[in-house]
Amino acid sequence: MHHALWQSVLGEIELTVSHATFTTWFKNTELLDQSDAGIVISVPNIFAKKQFEVKFNDQIRTVLAKNGINPKQISYTINTSGKHTRLNRETTEESPISSTTIDDLLPSTRQKSATTIGNLNPRYTFDSFIVGSSNDLAYTASRAVAANPGVKYNPLYLYGGVGLGKTHLMQAIGNELVKNDPKARVLYISSETFVSEFLDYIRFKKKGFSEKYRNVDVLIVDDMQFIAGKEKTQEEFFHTFNHLHQNNKQIIISSDKPPKSIPTLTERLRSRFEMGMAIDIQMPDFETRCAILNIKASQSGVKLNQETVEYLATNIKTNIRELEGALNQLLAYAEMRGIEPDISTAEGLLGNIRHSRPQHISSKQIIDKTAKHFQLEISEICGEKRDKHIVVPRQIAMYLLRSELHLSFPKIAVELGRKDHTTAIHSIEKIEKAIKLDFLIREQVASIREKLYA
Repeated sequence: MHHALWQSVLGEIELTVSHATFTTWFKNTELLDQSDAGIVISVPNIFAKKQFEVKFNDQIRTVLAKNGINPKQISYTINTSGKHTRLNRETTEESPISSTTIDDLLPSTRQKSATTIGNLNPRYTFDSFIVGSSNDLAYTASRAVAANPGVKYNPLYLYGGVGLGKTHLMQAIGNELVKNDPKARVLYISSETFVSEFLDYIRFKKKGFSEKYRNVDVLIVDDMQFIAGKEKTQEEFFHTFNHLHQNNKQIIISSDKPPKSIPTLTERLRSRFEMGMAIDIQMPDFETRCAILNIKASQSGVKLNQETVEYLATNIKTNIRELEGALNQLLAYAEMRGIEPDISTAEGLLGNIRHSRPQHISSKQIIDKTAKHFQLEISEICGEKRDKHIVVPRQIAMYLLRSELHLSFPKIAVELGRKDHTTAIHSIEKIEKAIKLDFLIREQVASIREKLYA
């Protein structure tokens, strides 16, 4: 009911505003709640919240009145999850499991479509996924899984930091399977949902838990790291995994770490996760970040000049979610002020990205932060010892001196107490290569960088 009402409101508003305005402000909104006290509308960010409160509130109230709704108050809340909310889905990841949900998934109702069963977001498709060098292997493997589920790469295990596209790829596989076979039983959940429903199953003896997870053709589990440390839940998932795998059903998993790096993950579950294909998704390179910005701006009906695109791509290096957030802030600010979203506007709005960081990072700070990260003394990292637990941190410090301060190789060698600058060259080349291939090294370098610029 809420979804239908809000779609009606959006339909009327779309006829009265420009395409760019509708795409920028209204497209990603939802009606969260409707009660005697008023209604609550979800908006994507703080700029949108202010815009709705100041500019669009009266317009929304007028359209609601046309639909017979006269709320005492209209409030706006920021949706930080990026996921659909309860009133916009038939099954919710966050809510406790219900008997209705379980019954819908029993074998007798298998004719239901995968979209009804699986919480898939239709916006996540392969066509809308932007491929670059950081994710091309994950994209190719995901395509292969969608073409032949349960045959190749089972399980498919995608890992990497937040906001890099893991959820998008996993749901794209599900949506592709649904498109090819509308009767396919695809279930997308978070590991937190699995944990919550398993606890309900244990505490309240709710029926249908095993059937829900075992009577599917494809099981997609997001954020698997949250299952770590929960032994009984891991045991249950182990049996679920075995049942599906033995019946050639596809399993797709995401996590922020590779299986071997998830603490308190049982060995038998870790070995199951490693038996298929585990692929790392990295932060997109500069060219891919530029492509993402161009495409996202175009979808909002805006054409950014290359100078502005490159400024944003240069300054936002954390993840795609933050990159899109910065773009949305720029477009929102320009729309509110009635100005062009050019580089001067971007610098004025996002200049705090640079200015919030220390203006002068010294060699001493880099070496000190690296030593503390690895729980070493500065005398050790700059000393003569060649133990592996000291050599690798020393090499990382050299790499950071080069990447952050652009010091010469001889200067780097001196800073770390080395006599020969070829040692610095070798060390930096080794870390550059390791960052591309070794998740742990990349995670350590990123963590030290974050501490430098905190």
